[in-house]
Amino acid sequence: MNNEQADGKLKQLKGEFKEAFGKLTDNDIMLYEGKRDQFVGKVVELHGIAKEDAEKKIKAIEDACGCGSTTKAA
Repeated sequence: MNNEQADGKLKQLKGEFKEAFGKLTDNDIMLYEGKRDQFVGKVVELHGIAKEDAEKKIKAIEDACGCGSTTKAA
């Protein structure tokens, strides 16, 4: 996969996160790229769900998108 394809997958993944976690801002979603733990924490904080539930939902979105392995934070 070249860089353009990886960038496209990452944009798709970010869009999926916006759809699934509507309260996240663009800055919150940017955490995913380098600080996955903080991203999970932000999802937990804003949506009032357990950390394990947030991680499962994020993993499910990554798997559905086929994007989990294209990011540096995965």
